[in-house]
Amino acid sequence: MPNELNPATDSNEPRAYQIRLKGHLGSEWADWFGGMSITLEDNGDTLLTGPVVDQAALHGLLKRVRDLGMPLVSVSPVEPGPPTALGTGQADA
Repeated sequence: MPNELNPATDSNEPRAYQIRLKGHLGSEWADWFGGMSITLEDNGDTLLTGPVVDQAALHGLLKRVRDLGMPLVSVSPVEPGPPTALGTGQADA
């Protein structure tokens, strides 16, 4: 049925998103973007990554991108991965 809720994606838990911008953004903007992590890519893009509580909060972040005047490249939900060993970034075996 098309109107059924998907419990995996319709929970009340914040969902992580990755927002890609064209151009480099300084780390001092992290607070303005709700504490999202800022990663500067070698290709000149900036990745904003972090949890977003709901669609209204996501739209608020996108309004901030618009207000900043940086071109928006993409917005992608980040699928939860396997747990990692603390400090290694590697999945537990």
